[in-house]
Amino acid sequence: MLVFILNAGSSSLKYQLMNPVTKETLAVGLCERIGIDGVIKHEFGDDQKLKLDVSMPTHKEAIELVLKTLTDGEGKVINTIDDIESIGHRVVHGGEDFSSSVIVTKDVIVKLKELIPLAPLHNPANIMGIEICMDLMPGKPNVAVFDTAFHQTIPDYAYMYPLPYEQYSKNGVRKYGFHGTSHSFVSEVARDMIDKKHNTRVIICHLGNGSSVSAIYNGKCIDTSMGLTPVQGLMMGTRAGDVGAGAIQYMMDTEKWDIQEMLNILNKKSGILGISGKSSDLREVLEGMDDGDDRCRLTVDMIAYIIKKYVGSYAAALDGVDALCFTGGIGENAALIREKVCAGLDYMGLNIDPTKNNKRSGEARDISTNGSSGRIFVIPTNEEYVIANDTFKIVTASK
Repeated sequence: MLVFILNAGSSSLKYQLMNPVTKETLAVGLCERIGIDGVIKHEFGDDQKLKLDVSMPTHKEAIELVLKTLTDGEGKVINTIDDIESIGHRVVHGGEDFSSSVIVTKDVIVKLKELIPLAPLHNPANIMGIEICMDLMPGKPNVAVFDTAFHQTIPDYAYMYPLPYEQYSKNGVRKYGFHGTSHSFVSEVARDMIDKKHNTRVIICHLGNGSSVSAIYNGKCIDTSMGLTPVQGLMMGTRAGDVGAGAIQYMMDTEKWDIQEMLNILNKKSGILGISGKSSDLREVLEGMDDGDDRCRLTVDMIAYIIKKYVGSYAAALDGVDALCFTGGIGENAALIREKVCAGLDYMGLNIDPTKNNKRSGEARDISTNGSSGRIFVIPTNEEYVIANDTFKIVTASK
C-alpha cells in the first residue's frame, strides 16, 4: 500500500509517499511560501533533488502541484495518483475526542472544526489539507493521525490543572501534550532495545525547535511536558516553556502589552532566541558559546538544566527509569546537551559514555557505559512512518 502523508501548515506543507509495509520512502518534499510566491523542494530516488519556483496561491494549488510532481516530469515516482491507496494526515489537536487515529468522515470533520479553539494556528490548516485531498482524490480513504492521541493515557491527576474545575468541564482546559507520534515511535524502539520487556519505564526527550519530554510506562504515556498548547514545558526555539503567571501579568502591566502581544512574546520571541539574542537555531548558539558569547553559554546551560529537571521529576513519577532517550534535531545531534542533561544522573543508574556520546550516527544507538544499569539511547524519530503505518492498519481493518 502506498500512503500519501500530508502535514499542512498555514503557509507550507510537508509530504511523503511511503510504503509502510516495506518502509520504503519513494519521495519526500516541502511546499513553502504558499499564498506568497511558492517553492517546492522534492527529493526522490537515489538522493535526487528537485526545486521549483511555482506560484501557489492556495493550498489546493500546492497539493495539485505535489501530485503532478509525483506522477509527471523529472520528479516522477508513480504513474498515476490511482497508485496512491490512502492519505494520512497529521492533525495537531484531537482534544479528548480522539484517543487514536481515525478514518475521516463528515462527522469527524465537524468535530475537528469544533476543536479549532484548542489549536487555532494548526487545526484549520490540517482540516483544509484533508478537505482538499478528499476533493482531489475522491473515494480514497483519509486518516487523521493526532499529535495528542498518544498522551490520552495520562491519568486525570496528571493532566488536570489546579484551576476551578468548571474550566475543565466547560472548556476542556487541561494538559493534552504534543509530539505524540514521535514519543510513540521512540518508546517502541527503546522497549525493543532494552532487556526488560515488562513494566518498562522510559523517558523520551524529543528536542528540536519544539521540544517535549514524556514519561512512558509499559508503552503508555503517564505524563508529558507540553500542556493545553505547545508553549508549556521546556525552553524551545522561540517558545518560553514554563513561566509563572505572575511574571506574565507583571510584563503585561509594565510593558502595556495586551494578551495577543504577550502570546506573541511567549511563542515567537522567547526560548533560545530570547535568551541568546542570536538565533533560535541551537547550532548557531553553540558556535556563539565557543566564541565566548556569555548569553549563548547561558542559553545552553538553561536548556540542559530544564530538561534535566523534567527527567528527574519523571523518574520519580515512574518510580525509576530503565531507559532515557534523546530524539529530534537537537536530541539526535547535540552531544553537549546530552552530556549536560546526563551529568550527575549516575544515582539513577544512568551513566553516559563520552566516546559513544560524541560519535555521530544516523542509527539508533546506546550511549551509556557498559556498567550502567539504566540505558541511554539516541533514537532517530520517524513520525511519518507512524502516520503511514496507522493509516495502513486502519484502512486495512476497515475493508
